[in-house]
Amino acid sequence: MSNVPPHISIPVGVIVERSKSENPWAEFYWRATGVLAGQPETPAWTILSDDGPRTTFYAGTAVVALYRSETGFYRDNLNSGAPALWIALRAADGAPPFTIAAVTADPAEGESFTEAGTDLVEQVPMPTSIQQLLAAFVAEHHVERPFFKRKRDRANPEAMARRGRASGDDFE
Repeated sequence: MSNVPPHISIPVGVIVERSKSENPWAEFYWRATGVLAGQPETPAWTILSDDGPRTTFYAGTAVVALYRSETGFYRDNLNSGAPALWIALRAADGAPPFTIAAVTADPAEGESFTEAGTDLVEQVPMPTSIQQLLAAFVAEHHVERPFFKRKRDRANPEAMARRGRASGDDFE
């Protein structure tokens, strides 16, 4: 996440599912299952459905921040055939069991959420209304930047062989 303020912030409601586990070391499995466009009036951690082994919660509101410098990633996400948002949930002490760490439309940032290995990170489908906002944002702000491949300097083995001995390397 950037220190630069976002150009646009899109509020979303995060949906989380808890399901019974058959694992002796974990009572439940938790995962983010989707987002709602906008900011619902419902209080965080309200139960939306409960069918016994599976309970769905409205976990709260988060913001998808859009930056002009990341439009290439947003465009790639939209063109992927299955536009997605990435949700990172962070374990909390007590109830509720998780806090919403972040939600992003940037695939590279979504992947970076997994690096620490401590957050639950899920990729969920992007609602159509957010796809439309994102497409308009990319159309307005995207600037194509050419890719320049760097060329390596070739090593010269002859120059390396002609070096003199470093001081202290006398083993005679």
